Amino acid sequence: MARRTTSSSTGGSPGPRNRTPQPLPRRRRTFGDFVKAFGAFVALLALLVGVPGALVALGWPLPHGTPSLDWLQQEITVGTFIHVLTVIVWLAWAQFTACVLVEMKAALSGVGLPNRVPGAGASQLLARQLVAALLLVGAAAASFTPGLSQLGQSPEGNRHGSVAAAQQTPGTLFDQQREQAAAGAAAVAEQAADAAAQAASQADGGSSARHGDTKYYRIQPPEGRHHDSLWEIAQRHLGDGRRYKEIYELNKDRTQPDGSKLSEASLIRPGWIMEMPGDAHGGELVEMPEARPGIPEQVQQQIHDYAKTGDHQQAGGQRAGGVGRQGEQGDRDTTHFRVPQQRAGGDQGQDGDRASSGETAPDTRDGRSEPSASEESGSSFGLPEALLGAPLLAAGLLGALGRRRRQALWQSALGAVGGRRGMEPPVPTGAAQDAQDALLVGADPEGVRLLDLSLRGLAAALAAESRPLPTVYAAWLGGNGDLHLQLAQPAGKPPTPWQLGQDQTFWMLARADAERYEEVDTAAPYPGLVSLGTMDDSRLLLNLEAVPGIVSLSGSAADRAGVFASVAAELATNGWSDRMTITLVGFGEDLTPLAPNRLRHLDDIEALVETMEAETRQRRGALGAAGHDSVLTGRTGPAQHTRWAPHLVLLAAEPSPVDALKLAELAADAGRLGIGYLVGTESGELPGAAWEMEVTREGKLLAPLLGLELDAQMLPVAQQRAVVELFVEADPEGGPDGPTDSPPFLVDISEQGRPAVYARLVGPYEIIGLETPEGERSPLLHEALALLLLHREGVHPRVLSSALWPRGVTDDVRDALVERLRGWLGDDPDGTPRLGSDATGRLTLAKSVVSDLDVLRSLYHEATQGKGVDSRVVRGRLLTDALVLVRGPLLADRPEGRYGWLTHEIIDAQLPLLVADIGLALSAFHLEKDRAEKAIEALNASMNSAPADERLWNELLRATHATGDEDKVKRLAADLVSRSGARGLPPRTEALLDELLPAWRSGTAAVG
Repeated sequence: MARRTTSSSTGGSPGPRNRTPQPLPRRRRTFGDFVKAFGAFVALLALLVGVPGALVALGWPLPHGTPSLDWLQQEITVGTFIHVLTVIVWLAWAQFTACVLVEMKAALSGVGLPNRVPGAGASQLLARQLVAALLLVGAAAASFTPGLSQLGQSPEGNRHGSVAAAQQTPGTLFDQQREQAAAGAAAVAEQAADAAAQAASQADGGSSARHGDTKYYRIQPPEGRHHDSLWEIAQRHLGDGRRYKEIYELNKDRTQPDGSKLSEASLIRPGWIMEMPGDAHGGELVEMPEARPGIPEQVQQQIHDYAKTGDHQQAGGQRAGGVGRQGEQGDRDTTHFRVPQQRAGGDQGQDGDRASSGETAPDTRDGRSEPSASEESGSSFGLPEALLGAPLLAAGLLGALGRRRRQALWQSALGAVGGRRGMEPPVPTGAAQDAQDALLVGADPEGVRLLDLSLRGLAAALAAESRPLPTVYAAWLGGNGDLHLQLAQPAGKPPTPWQLGQDQTFWMLARADAERYEEVDTAAPYPGLVSLGTMDDSRLLLNLEAVPGIVSLSGSAADRAGVFASVAAELATNGWSDRMTITLVGFGEDLTPLAPNRLRHLDDIEALVETMEAETRQRRGALGAAGHDSVLTGRTGPAQHTRWAPHLVLLAAEPSPVDALKLAELAADAGRLGIGYLVGTESGELPGAAWEMEVTREGKLLAPLLGLELDAQMLPVAQQRAVVELFVEADPEGGPDGPTDSPPFLVDISEQGRPAVYARLVGPYEIIGLETPEGERSPLLHEALALLLLHREGVHPRVLSSALWPRGVTDDVRDALVERLRGWLGDDPDGTPRLGSDATGRLTLAKSVVSDLDVLRSLYHEATQGKGVDSRVVRGRLLTDALVLVRGPLLADRPEGRYGWLTHEIIDAQLPLLVADIGLALSAFHLEKDRAEKAIEALNASMNSAPADERLWNELLRATHATGDEDKVKRLAADLVSRSGARGLPPRTEALLDELLPAWRSGTAAVG
């Protein structure tokens, strides 16, 4: 992991930094350091002594007596102005002097951030820089340079795991003086190699024998600006910074010499003692019980006492050998991004509806069924793991795909002339089919819904209390469904039902409380949240628009591309945002079909810089004109109508040094403007990068200084192409073949084609030809059969199990259900099972198993494209038989809590359109023979299932007008007006009424 570039020719990264400081290069002090220190000393002398001396020479500006009315009425002269200015300068000098004293005290103590002097943003910044430069040649300038060390550690306030909040540095980011101070602080980052803690007293022989091969390290005080950290200790003495977890496990909750305990891996203090794994090496370590000359006796005694406290931790053998690198960890060092503590137990209540079916539905990881060995080995049961393991991304893609298909159906319906065109969308095949199945299995639409309700509910509650939205850096979704928001800084007590989490920077909402939320009309407060991956049992969503600067991503080109594609796809389709602009540079031209209204592709970085310079200026001006300090205040309260949609920039190509500096300048104020930057880099060195991440070839997303080690969420190129193919095929104009007018499954509608098993789905669910299975298992078998009947192309076993058990199920339970379903359906007379499998392993039904929906589609197809084309009598009979089959909505009596998978289907849009098509065709059939009443009867029957179809309204007007009864037309017009509500009649219907009934506007008012 490359170190962060903290300064450049134009500046450094702004805003909050990591609590665990990054290791800086060690080098000896140079002549330039002494020159800078001398310059700082001269500047301080001039400001602290020279300024008051000059002021004294000018004379005391205030009156020597009590002001009188005559004094106030005197003429204002030039001298008066000089006196006023002198008073202001005196006040500024006093404030600056206070800043110098505060900064000097903090620097010499080496602990924590200096206190803020009220109203002294720029003055305190200058004082901090001068003190930093002055102490370059000393050994106590710690944590006081802006842009390098933004976070401190309170000596007493963190004993119970509370963490210093991230704070954004005030002042201009690219100030020349800040640059000098940052460079100077880096120059003195050499850490003193203090003599390590020595062996303890020899008095306790048993203890000495027990700990004879144990090594200890004493946390050193800061030198320069550098604080020690477990990561750096592990890097120096274990050869791998990621082994900091082993040190943490060995020492957590053990009493330190100052009486406090290590409760978080990011919170260590000078003087603390760390027991080290047995393979630790390096001159700063001390092995027990030997003592070294020159080590204070007090330190030796502290180590000796500390050695006695370790027995309660783990078994001796495990402690002596250290904790394995993959060992469990109770509380990771995540600095800004700490994994929230999970509540004991879980939410098991949602499986009750499945338990009644007689099947066991145990929860599994991420709420999904675990892959079997054959699936993991890439057999026919395998699906793209990248989509299976990304529930929020999959839910967003699945929802967007469903909306695209519904839109295509309606566009095709409204554009049809003389009948429906493109009744059925193409059935995906190959990689696209696998991708669709993976989306169905991996998607967690309920999780997305609860996340959206929770965030909007929080915004509404804060607005009701006239409180601003807190800045949220990340959200964690726990394995038990709880939502944890990680704040940039404490924001007080959260509104009910939210609770404080593990400390003041966490707000937590339990899943049970989220389920009680109702939809509210408020703007999405944090639309920039996007999934990065998982740590343990929690999923991290980074709020890209809140990052105080650029987020850089290093790694191989292919791995970076997978992360970028995942981020872009989720941002483009997620369900917890409103409007959004996502600019892609260096990749993503093929991703545009996912969300043409959100995704924008630019050719090069030059175009990006030009675009973002203009937008940054515009947003700054808009915020100032609206009186807001950030976009968050524009998303709550009376101003929320402005919405302040985020603009997120994803730059996969590494910028040149010049372009990187320009982007760093633009990103300096991006956090409050609602603009986020994710930039790829080969080297890992990127000027202005606030947070640095790296994706490894093993699929890990690392940010050591943020404490992140995630299983990265990626969308590899193969899955990316397959997903895009699904969206392209859903477009009636852009697809290679477009929707087809033939149903996926045609049945023999003659007497000879009578099926062995007939299921009635359009209306109440009934099955003819099978015995009712035993009571407890009947609902589950009925649901499984309905899913298979709606997918004659076949259903992947994992799709079936995901549909029936959304919260996960084991393979043996799924396989038992399939076998039970196969036995229930039985065999055809030739011995062929009615439930089989195709070459890809997908479950398919035999042609002898038919639903009324299959018959309905076949009747309409035969009437409009088969025998009914050449025979008017046959066409009328087929259309009449088809309309008779319509008994209500699909699965009208389905029990509550089941058939949730129907939300992923487009059958709810297809069926009303199909019924409307049948009604229109039958109406045209009757009107050919001037049977207007029959036509009206057919249209009214269709409107029971498709009341919103404008084509039925218009055809009903024509049929009623054909009766010659003008009063009927007026009453129908009045009824249509009342049913249209506040939106009014569609333009085409209004135009038709103007043609058929010119006085309809006044006539409908009279009828009403």
